[in-house]
Amino acid sequence: MSEISGAAGDVVWQSSPPGSIYDYIKVASFSIGPDGLVDQWSERAAELFGVGADKVRGRDPVEVFMPADQRSRGHRKVKEILDGKEWTGLVPFRTDGGTERHGIAEVYVMPSETERGERAALCIVVDVRALRRIETDLASSQAIFGQSPFGFLLFDTHLKVQRANQRFATVFGGQANDHRGRTVHDYLSRPEAERMTAALERVLKTGESVTDLQIVGTRPGDAERRHWSVNLYRVHSGSGRSIGVAGVGTDVTRRHIAAREAASARRNLALLNEASARIGNSLDLETTARELLGVAVPGFCDLASVDLYQSLLTGEEAPPGRWGSSGADSGGGSARLRRVAFASAVSDVPLTGPGGEGDGYVPPEVGAVHRFPFSSLSAGALRTGRVQTIPGETGSLVQSTFAVPMVAHDSVIGLVQFSRTKGSEPFGERDRALAVELAARAAVCIDNARLYRREHERALILQRSLLPPGDPEAAGLDIA
Repeated sequence: MSEISGAAGDVVWQSSPPGSIYDYIKVASFSIGPDGLVDQWSERAAELFGVGADKVRGRDPVEVFMPADQRSRGHRKVKEILDGKEWTGLVPFRTDGGTERHGIAEVYVMPSETERGERAALCIVVDVRALRRIETDLASSQAIFGQSPFGFLLFDTHLKVQRANQRFATVFGGQANDHRGRTVHDYLSRPEAERMTAALERVLKTGESVTDLQIVGTRPGDAERRHWSVNLYRVHSGSGRSIGVAGVGTDVTRRHIAAREAASARRNLALLNEASARIGNSLDLETTARELLGVAVPGFCDLASVDLYQSLLTGEEAPPGRWGSSGADSGGGSARLRRVAFASAVSDVPLTGPGGEGDGYVPPEVGAVHRFPFSSLSAGALRTGRVQTIPGETGSLVQSTFAVPMVAHDSVIGLVQFSRTKGSEPFGERDRALAVELAARAAVCIDNARLYRREHERALILQRSLLPPGDPEAAGLDIA
């Protein structure tokens, strides 16, 4: 049937597209005149009952369709209907035209009136078998839709939400019906919403499903980033007409966290293996410090530095890590340290090392002797021998820093700082353990180098002490 154009307000009258609910229910109609006989018989009625209008019109419907043992009751009902009483119920029927058929029809009877004011009736009939199939399908669909542990959305052809299940409403707030008419832009950031919209348009146009589309967003009132895996597929009516796109979303945040932790563990193990191979190949203190940073940057952090006690480097016998004997010696801060190494994986960053110490502290250049402010976290790490986490300052590119004391033979010999800039993954507990392990390995190697340097210097002193003073002279010999 061609489309009938016209408008009444905002309503456009047109023929229903194929696949409407009436194609499934098979609604039929017929009318009963004042005499209790059929006077109109629709084509749908002929299809449902298997009898044409020419064999039914003008006959008693009770006698034609109802089994003999039900006819007396049927006549009573018809009389009540013609007296003006509405009635709805199940009616068994049979036909004897051609192949005999049996069934049960659900009939809704509405009293009507002829042009002469006589009582008549209009009957709407539905095959109960078809109705029960639809009810079963709807109940199954509702059970799956409503009880699903996954978020479910049905988008129409304009990509607006037509239906959402309760699981989705639990995540994004409100009741399921509150989400009708919304778009993905109401739930996701602009970049993610555009990705999702493009996928919906592609599915709607091509009919090709999309599986495991990874979407990142946040739930209302929750700043934590969530990861969802979304599957999209086109939905069709019984006639094959596209009516929209269905989306099923699963929260896979825990899976992402587990995968990230597994990747972090593998990375940390690889870094430890690399540290074993690269750190300690030299008996030079500065070289060993640079070897440590060569392993840590950029594999573990973005910025790193190593500070060693000045007394350690000058060969003084004071135990490494001991504070100055007086306040004047300490200068109100930590004992003197020298920055022996610095490394950065960040280009064009106006930083010479990890900051975050407050009190106007400026990170020193490599080779400079300095002190950490007494109240700083770095000084606290040196005093206690425990790792301190230093948050990045406002306006700084540094996100956070681990200040890790370098401990060898129960003595603190210096401090290594590992920093990550904003945009990098934040440090976790696994990272803290790795930072301690890297610093400990380097500390042992540096202390070994210190001991070697001390013994080497003592050997030289001993060797020189064995030489005679001045240039000895002996007859017949030239002595050098």
